[in-house]
Amino acid sequence: MTALRRVAPGRAARNAPSAMVCGPPTRPGGMMTEKEKMLAGALYDAGDPELVADAAAAAAWMRRYNACDDPRERAALLGARFAFVGEGASIRPPFHCDYGYNIRLGRGAFLNFNCVILDVTAVVIGEMTQVGPGVQILGADHPRDPQLRAGMLEYGRPVRIGANVWIGGGALLLPGVTVGDDAVIGAGSVVTRDVAAGSTVAGNPARALPLRKET
Repeated sequence: MTALRRVAPGRAARNAPSAMVCGPPTRPGGMMTEKEKMLAGALYDAGDPELVADAAAAAAWMRRYNACDDPRERAALLGARFAFVGEGASIRPPFHCDYGYNIRLGRGAFLNFNCVILDVTAVVIGEMTQVGPGVQILGADHPRDPQLRAGMLEYGRPVRIGANVWIGGGALLLPGVTVGDDAVIGAGSVVTRDVAAGSTVAGNPARALPLRKET
């Protein structure tokens, strides 16, 4: 099995649950499975039988989760599938993800209806963060080289969202972005780069807006 190492959450992600990524392969000969490549952020084949089986298990889990009306049972299902779920974290169904086991939700984090998380790599959502309906958090990426892309290879870039962030409905967060604590992302925004802590961004691509005092 590939050795695991903990990645420090960093200054921009106060109180976010730590992400786990794979270190160097440990099996003789240094060979990595496609799943290990995926978790390490390397190019991998998503059609590998192990990953196909993992995706099928996640699909079965989603069918059960999305049909569940009992909040306590939904909480138990999240805890069984996700890498980490803090106390009071919740997701309103329907919800969709690739695998689930790369997602970490901080204490009190909330995701509204119809959210999508492509978690081929670590996706970390900090405590008390609120995610509006229809938000897409996309950790999956594809090669720019057309020959590699035609070979059905892909890779992941982690998405890290800090504590007490508000993400408006319909926003898209692209692979590799980090959102700092206390930030606000406007509804429908497309986040293509890191968002500074305490800032407000909106638009496509999302750009910083002047701070406005509450009245």
